[in-house]
Amino acid sequence: MKKLFEKLHTRLGDFWWYSLMIFMAARAADCLNVFVGLWLVPKYVPPSELGAVQPLANFASFLALPIAVFASTFRQELSNLAQTNQFGKMKTLMKTVFIAAAIFFFVAIVVSHFVLPHFLERIRIAEGSLGMLIIVYSFINALAPIFQNALQSLKKFKATTVINLLGAPIRFCAMLATMPLRAISGYFVGQASTPAFSIITSVIALRKELSVKAEPYWTWEVMRRGARLLMIFGGYSLVSGLLPIAETLIIRQRLPELDSAAYYMMSRFGELASFLTSTLVFTIFPFTAELSAKGKSTFPIVAKSSVAVILTNGIIAIGFWLFGQMIVSRLPHGETFVHYTWATQLLIINSSILAIIALYTTAEISANRFMFMRYVIPVNLVYIIVLFFVTGHGYAVGLIPQSWTDFLSQHNIDSLNVMLYWMIGASLIRLICCLAPELVIKFRHYAG
Repeated sequence: MKKLFEKLHTRLGDFWWYSLMIFMAARAADCLNVFVGLWLVPKYVPPSELGAVQPLANFASFLALPIAVFASTFRQELSNLAQTNQFGKMKTLMKTVFIAAAIFFFVAIVVSHFVLPHFLERIRIAEGSLGMLIIVYSFINALAPIFQNALQSLKKFKATTVINLLGAPIRFCAMLATMPLRAISGYFVGQASTPAFSIITSVIALRKELSVKAEPYWTWEVMRRGARLLMIFGGYSLVSGLLPIAETLIIRQRLPELDSAAYYMMSRFGELASFLTSTLVFTIFPFTAELSAKGKSTFPIVAKSSVAVILTNGIIAIGFWLFGQMIVSRLPHGETFVHYTWATQLLIINSSILAIIALYTTAEISANRFMFMRYVIPVNLVYIIVLFFVTGHGYAVGLIPQSWTDFLSQHNIDSLNVMLYWMIGASLIRLICCLAPELVIKFRHYAG
């Protein structure tokens, strides 16, 4: 059996072998995650509050955006230090990230004190105890990828497999113990348990690399390069972080409660289409970084990964088209959502487009190419402004003429399908913008 696996490993190559290994482990865990998202959460969170779960999760991610940006900025540097066995410098860099996290954590507490009550009012949630819990969850969730990046850079995919296998049961047990007491609070306790476990497991897996003596890392050259990357990632992450908040907030606030709850339920099925994507995005980074360092093109591996995602998502879409209503009808409150199964097809289409974007941008970032951001950042910003202007006119009372406010009120988006079309259209435009630099280069090459 061992020889058979070794032969299969050789035939597939490192990238597809490790992708398959992590995919199988992650999908085994996702069986439990699907049960949590489609049965446990709807069982304890009433339909009137179900649509608020995603806006809250997105808001939590936005709170931790500064530390996430800081970690993303030095992701490539962490990869380089790991690959060249400079573990002393890697240890110093990781310590710096933790110090920055402590500072940003304090700032987030202050900001949330003023902002969070208004946000909870917008999404019609009255649980005041959520504030600190959301902040803690957001920062644990932001710190976990720092360790995961170290595992990724060192290609410690076995440790990643263990994290994927055991993280889901720990999350399930935490939710099962706390959600019956306070549903939404218990949801975030469970969500925080997985990244907390990931951090602990990663530290154990990295004990050899982190046991070395810390070495000086910060120089004027490193700080200059880091400041430049911080500005690039800061602008890109800020606008990208606002996107899911804008979309889910509008769905929750401007659409009927049943529509927003249905969006939560159908998006759980739509997330099935992101299972392969999350695996490939994780494994592709060190391989595309190596290809770029050798002067080779990263496009073939991105193209093959994109085709694999599209084919997989197509199978999922067909399966849900055939059996979707039967599956939904057997879930808690399923009779309420069974007539929304059509939304899953649109969500899978959107997920497929976002998958290609994620694969391409991950490869470009690993190669230290950021040209795509010049196109994507303005498009994302314009999309957010247009979306709020058309659907969220209630935010601009007194800032625009009353006649225009009345017109928007009469023609406001009041259905889930129209909102999903907005999302798909924006994703397509972003994909074109991401590929624009590549297409321009190829056009100039052939034209020349």
